[in-house]
Amino acid sequence: MRILLTGASGWLGRHLAPLLEARGHEVVGLDVVAGAFTRIVGSVADRALVFQAIAHHAIEAVIHAGALHKPDIARFPRQAFVDVNVTGTLNLLEAAAEAGHARFLFTSTTSLMVRADVRAGAGEAGAWWMDECFGPLEPRNIYGITKLAAENLCRLISRESGMAVAILRTGRFFPEDDDTHAVPSGPNLKANEFLNRRLTAGDAALAHLAALDRWERGCETFVLSAPPPFRRDEAAELARDARAVIARRFPDAVELYERRGWTLPARIERVYDPAKAERLLGWRARTDFAAILSTLRTGEELPFAHDPDWISPVLRQSR
Repeated sequence: MRILLTGASGWLGRHLAPLLEARGHEVVGLDVVAGAFTRIVGSVADRALVFQAIAHHAIEAVIHAGALHKPDIARFPRQAFVDVNVTGTLNLLEAAAEAGHARFLFTSTTSLMVRADVRAGAGEAGAWWMDECFGPLEPRNIYGITKLAAENLCRLISRESGMAVAILRTGRFFPEDDDTHAVPSGPNLKANEFLNRRLTAGDAALAHLAALDRWERGCETFVLSAPPPFRRDEAAELARDARAVIARRFPDAVELYERRGWTLPARIERVYDPAKAERLLGWRARTDFAAILSTLRTGEELPFAHDPDWISPVLRQSR
C-alpha cells in the first residue's frame, strides 16, 4: 500500500516509517523539514499541496501524525495551531475521501482529555480513570482544543464518506524533558509515567500498524498507553498512597529505585486505560513498568528514549 505519512521527519514518524516499509508498504513522507523518509517538504495547511501529493503519488491511505504540539504553544501563535492542526487535518481528510480511500489514521493526544479539574488533581473517587468514555472533554489549551476539533472533523468526514477512521490518542512518548515538571525529572519521571500515562515511540508506531491492519469500519477512538498495573477499585488509594499500591505489585520497586537514586510517585492522580485498543486492534504496549524494573535489576539500558536536546522539526524550521 502507498501511504502518505505526515510528520515523517518527527519523533513518531522516524519510528513508524521503517516499520511500514518493513511490512511492504511504500512511504511517502510529508513534513515541514527534510528527513530520511520525507519526500515532500511542505505544510499540511497548504491545501493545494495536500491534494496534489495524494493525486500525484497515487496515495492509497493517509497516516496523519504531523502536528503542532503542546511545547510549541510557547513558540507559535494560536492561529498557527488552527492552521496546522485543524485546517491541515481537514485538507487531508477531504483529499483522502475524494480519492476514495478506505481508511485514514489520525494521531491525536490524551492531552485533550486533561480538563482543568484533572490537571488540579484527583477527583472525588480518587485517581481519574481515563478511557475513551471519559468526559466531558474541555481541553485546557490551544493544543488540546485544536486536536479535539480535528477529531470531530474525522468523525464528520467518516460519517459522510464511509471512510474508516482510527483516532489514536497517544500518551506521552516524547524524548525531551517535561516542560512543566522539575522534580523528579529526566528518566526518573519517564519511568514513573509508565505506571499510568506513557508509552514508547516504538509502541506508538506499532499501534498505528495495528490500526492500519485491523480498523475497517466507521470512526473509532483509541487511548494508547502502557497497560497500567492497577485496578479501578484502587483509584482512591492511588491518589492517597500510590507507593503502597506499587509495592504490592512490585515488592522490589523501592529498592531498585533507591539504587538508582530515583523516587516513586507518592500519588497517582490519573490513569490512562488502553484496554479498548487491545480488545479491538489486538495491540498491547510491549514496554510497561515491569519492563522498566527488569532493566533496573539487570543493569541493561532503559527501554525508552531520553534526549533532553531533542528538537522537533517544526522548531528546527523556525530557527
